[in-house]
Amino acid sequence: MSTLNPHQLDAEALYAALLADVQAGLAGVPDVAIVGIHSGGAWIAERLAADLGLSARCGVLDVSFYRDDYAKKGLPADVKPTNIGFDVAAANILLVDDVLYTGRTTRAAINELFDYGRPARIMLAALVDRGERQLPVAADFVAARVTVEKGQALVLKRADDGKFTLTIEPA
Repeated sequence: MSTLNPHQLDAEALYAALLADVQAGLAGVPDVAIVGIHSGGAWIAERLAADLGLSARCGVLDVSFYRDDYAKKGLPADVKPTNIGFDVAAANILLVDDVLYTGRTTRAAINELFDYGRPARIMLAALVDRGERQLPVAADFVAARVTVEKGQALVLKRADDGKFTLTIEPA
């Protein structure tokens, strides 16, 4: 993992580094399933699952209703249904998000996962960790750490061909 200038973000290179880290870290781990957080985390999870041969054990969470700021933010326009087509109970879950920031989305995702059963273990993978945590959450697998100015957000985009780009946009 490296610390990068936000203007040097090559999302495809970051994905390759994350994939290598996850492959090494999951070697020998039984009953692995991958769950991505809508939307960027879901895109990464789907690609990781395909690259790791785990497509049948890949799910997607939309944590909108589980967020602690739901009453303040309201319902986002692009709520997607959660889709987990495997037994979460006793599985080793790789939870995937695109950008790890405050830790609140991760907390919401863990709360939702437990509604589906009690996993044996939850590991967290993120393409980028931008720090500034509000909750004690740390990724097991992360491609890079990036510092972004206040008022800006890192936004993952996926092209029609499946390639990722990462941009800095006003929050």
